[in-house]
Amino acid sequence: MDSNFLAELHPKIVHFPIALLSTYAVLEIVGIFFKKDFLTKTALLILCIGVVAAFGGVLSGNEAFSSFNFWNIESTAVLNDHQMYATFLLWFSLFICALRLFLTLKKKFLGIKKFMFIIFAFIILFLVYQTGEHGGKLVTKFGIGTELNMKQNVETE
Repeated sequence: MDSNFLAELHPKIVHFPIALLSTYAVLEIVGIFFKKDFLTKTALLILCIGVVAAFGGVLSGNEAFSSFNFWNIESTAVLNDHQMYATFLLWFSLFICALRLFLTLKKKFLGIKKFMFIIFAFIILFLVYQTGEHGGKLVTKFGIGTELNMKQNVETE
């Protein structure tokens, strides 16, 4: 298997956690606000799938980092922010997913606990935005993950 396999998958994988975790947040907020049980149950399912997708995004992102050879001070700073937000997003989403599953299974997803998840959903949206913003900057400003840079990496090896 090619050593860059996961690195090349990163741009394709990352859109799944972005879409799933954003959709989770919207469904959770709307479901709680309008007291729609179907939406909050769907939100939980999408959150669980989004956490798995986020794990794939972080794993492939770490491989993409190690396969790129042309880091400078500015791109490294953006990368560090991107990694930080992605890692926070993964762990926070995993924690919220576990908490949400626990409360749902114990039938304690009620009252003020429900409304706390609106805050958690907004935090997840913020983390998704920041992760995507910094990841997008790595692509648009520094060309990381583009075909041109992939060819340059192969030529230098």
